[in-house]
Amino acid sequence: MTALAHRYEFVYLFDVTNGNPNGDPDAGNLPRLDPETNRGLVTDVCLKRKIRNFVMLAKDNAAGHAIYMQEKAILNNQHKLAWEALGIPPDAKDKYKKLPKDEAKSRELTFWMCTNFFDVRAFGAVMTTGVNAGQVRGPVQLAFASSVDPVIPLEISITRMAVTTEREAEEQSGDNRTMGRKHIIPYGLYRVHGFISAKLAERTGFSDDDLQLLWKALANMFEHDRSAARGEMAARGLYAFKHADALGNAPAHELFNKIKVERVRGEDGTPAHGFGDYKVTIDSNMPEGVELQKPFG
Repeated sequence: MTALAHRYEFVYLFDVTNGNPNGDPDAGNLPRLDPETNRGLVTDVCLKRKIRNFVMLAKDNAAGHAIYMQEKAILNNQHKLAWEALGIPPDAKDKYKKLPKDEAKSRELTFWMCTNFFDVRAFGAVMTTGVNAGQVRGPVQLAFASSVDPVIPLEISITRMAVTTEREAEEQSGDNRTMGRKHIIPYGLYRVHGFISAKLAERTGFSDDDLQLLWKALANMFEHDRSAARGEMAARGLYAFKHADALGNAPAHELFNKIKVERVRGEDGTPAHGFGDYKVTIDSNMPEGVELQKPFG
């Protein structure tokens, strides 16, 4: 596959209704918030996890589309696959800790990882942990997602009509009830900016086919990530800026300003209740050499 030849940036919109899009384990799994603005946050790694999960479902570990960063994976075992597939013997003294002294073989190891693992090819990876397969910068990068307006987290008490142990049952005289809590956001519309470097794609082999798979993942990843904790999450829009030149034809921040998300319903300072409370406005006057695409939305 030919590596991607054009630089891209994109604006991605998604929302949540009565759910927790990205709980913070250091704060009792509360929805992540910017304490200064009360805007909701979703980390880049949370979104990448959902992209990885969708690719696993869509491609089922087909050749070239295995996932490196899997749940409960042992990364050194993933690195060792490259050594074994290429038939490169480990160093007599350092074993797998260092890359081969032959630079060509060293590059082969890293490129094998890129060729076989979609997420290494897309997001990059540091693969120098004990079994060394090199490191590579990925062409696809995401910023943190931030809600368009401040959000109001709610703490909801829930009851479980069972206990875990007989001792708990005895302490409650057979009542067998336990209390718990869920943290939700009634509604939040989130915006995230993404970047795709054609020059870094040359190093990993990230291709046009990979790009189309990325767009498909962003469109559908919430459809296969349902849970009671996450409520209703939905992809609402994807706006991609394609540059004619691999190095780019305009600064990213100027392009992001072309996409405006504004409240059109509800009073100032009151929470939004749905996507219909917003309007997305697009400034179609693009700089020379930049084309706006809408893979969906």
